[in-house]
Amino acid sequence: MIANTAFRSDERFTQKQFRRWVEQRPGADINRYELIDGRIVMTPPAGWTHSSLASTLVLLLNQHVRNRKLGRVFESSAGYDLPSGDTVEPDLTYVSAERFAATTPSTPNQFLQVVPNLVVEILSPSTARRDRTEKKDIYAHNRVDEYWIVDPRRKSVTVFHLGDRDYDAGQQFTTSTIRSRVLPKLRIAVEKLFAL
Repeated sequence: MIANTAFRSDERFTQKQFRRWVEQRPGADINRYELIDGRIVMTPPAGWTHSSLASTLVLLLNQHVRNRKLGRVFESSAGYDLPSGDTVEPDLTYVSAERFAATTPSTPNQFLQVVPNLVVEILSPSTARRDRTEKKDIYAHNRVDEYWIVDPRRKSVTVFHLGDRDYDAGQQFTTSTIRSRVLPKLRIAVEKLFAL
């Protein structure tokens, strides 16, 4: 059963208002907040399986990207102000060196104002529905080249590639090796990813 989001605001916010709201949160607040269609969406902390998968993926992608000087890999604490007006905090992202250089933030610790080349979301009970629908639509609308949905329950990774207007039907990997068009030489064995 998919759980509902713990909190979604009735009031609408701009990205600037949202940023101020986030800055005023108490330091003890460990929840994640995003701005989706002008509304603040709160997600509670994820479980250990989610965190373990995220750590493994960050390590594997970061090694690949850094060794080849392709750009930067960011984990879930990086926020993105997207051109659509949404502010998201994906589980993992890759931004090419060219894109990052063109939009390097002038102020430390501000949200990135760049569209990632690759976004990875790891499903959890509180986010699964939104990751498959709302956020997928947001990433397509903002022209994220490749979107991965990692499903810990099914031990699968579905890779979507952006077409002219939307993502393709996606290729699901449950065995063998995950392949990426954005990072063509990247190879991740599904068994290695889910070896928790």
